[in-house]
Amino acid sequence: MLGCYRILDLTDERAFIAGRALSDFGAEVIKIEKPGGDPSRFRGPFYEDDPDPEKNLWWFSFNSNKKGITLDIESKEGKEVFKKLVRTADAVLESFPRGYLDGLQLGYKDLSKINPGIILTSISGFGREGPYKDYKDPDIVVRALGGLIYTSGYEDRPPLTVSYQHTHCLGAMNGAVGTMIALSQRALTGKGQHVEGITQQALDIVCSAEIEGPYALFGEIPTRHGRSRAAVTLKNSSTFYNPLLWECKDGYVALNLLLNPTAARNNLSMMDFIKQDGISIGSFETWEWDKKSWEDMSREQAEELMEVLGKFFLNHTKDELLKLATENRFQLGPCNNAGDVLKYPQLVDRGFWKEIEHRELGKSLKYPGGAVMTTQGYVGIKHRAPLIGEHNDEIYKELGMSAAELKTMKAQKVI
Repeated sequence: MLGCYRILDLTDERAFIAGRALSDFGAEVIKIEKPGGDPSRFRGPFYEDDPDPEKNLWWFSFNSNKKGITLDIESKEGKEVFKKLVRTADAVLESFPRGYLDGLQLGYKDLSKINPGIILTSISGFGREGPYKDYKDPDIVVRALGGLIYTSGYEDRPPLTVSYQHTHCLGAMNGAVGTMIALSQRALTGKGQHVEGITQQALDIVCSAEIEGPYALFGEIPTRHGRSRAAVTLKNSSTFYNPLLWECKDGYVALNLLLNPTAARNNLSMMDFIKQDGISIGSFETWEWDKKSWEDMSREQAEELMEVLGKFFLNHTKDELLKLATENRFQLGPCNNAGDVLKYPQLVDRGFWKEIEHRELGKSLKYPGGAVMTTQGYVGIKHRAPLIGEHNDEIYKELGMSAAELKTMKAQKVI
């Protein structure tokens, strides 16, 4: 669907996914990296733990489908080459510190003089305006400022954060969407524009219902309660945190226990299965499931119910509980690990996983396919990420540069 567009990708590892998303939809995305390779290539993880810049798994994941060239845009010659590329392009993606491209005379005003229709998309933690515009924006800082870390973990210890640095993906994906909208508007106006994808703002939008929402509406600051994230009100208006994750025989399952008359049939069915396991349900033998809810339950009863359910789940595997849930309409699902996801029948049946050839490795690797389906064709990964400078000859010769020029520029480390 975006096959008519050329995108120049100057992003670092925080925003690689923006160009990857556009390339999945068919755009020709040219990843521009420094001569010798992007710095991210030299940081793990690596394929089979071999610290080779051509085996970087982060690079594999987020630069698939792209073409790759090397170019030093800080050098005089490199700037001129980049300007030639801009004349052929529809959009430029970048994630440099604020003012970096302006300092090279390659900012939006400069590029729009070369190509009035160019879209420049800048992806950053805090944006180009405001008191934080020049602050460093590592993933953990932006995630913390967005309020997400504060609610993760347990209330009797400091907040936690996950190890995977994914927060900037939110800003980058918003940048990709903004780029597509700007391209669409350009079709009507003929004019380009400067687009920003801002991670903190994107994170605040994603988290607003759970984090900012309770404070804005009720003056409540959500706190940490580990796996017990669903707050319910018990008898005497006391608050009880209902677990969302439950340990079972081979891992964990997710269950948001609804306790109200509309869920009575499901809950009664679950109690029957619990009793079939030989587990006593205690006072809940006489509980009026079709009339009562959490507000009618004491804290002692709530803790008793948690104990009963905990014993039941530990008797069964994830697959057993999923089968039980689907047949009886329980709101329950397995917490899949990586191995589970790879063999998950829904994904397998839809052909989600794609084998992508890596000739230099002598094998194919399995990748996730596209998240969007259309009647226009496949959206998703088509080929592996580029090697260092793999498409230099193709792209630069298209600009009219001779083999001798390329040789000289390579010797000068311009490309």
